[in-house]
Amino acid sequence: MTDTLMTIREMCDAFDVTARTLRFYEGKELIFPQRDGTRRLYTKRDRARLKLILRGKRFGFSLEDIRQLLDMYDTDGSEKSQYLRTYALAQDRLVQMENQRRDLDEAIAELRQQLRDGAEMFAAYSQARLGKSAA
Repeated sequence: MTDTLMTIREMCDAFDVTARTLRFYEGKELIFPQRDGTRRLYTKRDRARLKLILRGKRFGFSLEDIRQLLDMYDTDGSEKSQYLRTYALAQDRLVQMENQRRDLDEAIAELRQQLRDGAEMFAAYSQARLGKSAA
């Protein structure tokens, strides 16, 4: 393929995604490959959009949030409104992720304590059973 067009296989290899993933994003109208018969051909624009989609998913943005950001860029052609909206969404997502991390840290600490308590109970039970068998 040329620098401007990539096949579905080249896209999969370049972005480490499956063909199913690309078709899914196409079905959600997030990317718009050209068609050459049954072949899908992806443009530089599709590659840029896919890169943003994957980054957004990695950060936990919903597909609807990602769609709005991509559509905003397409609509007004400026990066300012897209940047401001992305920044606001990123701030919200960071708060959510920090809350999730705090909750997860608390759950991990509680589970560790339960395991320590369980180990102590098991050790005491084992000692008691050894004492009975020695008698």
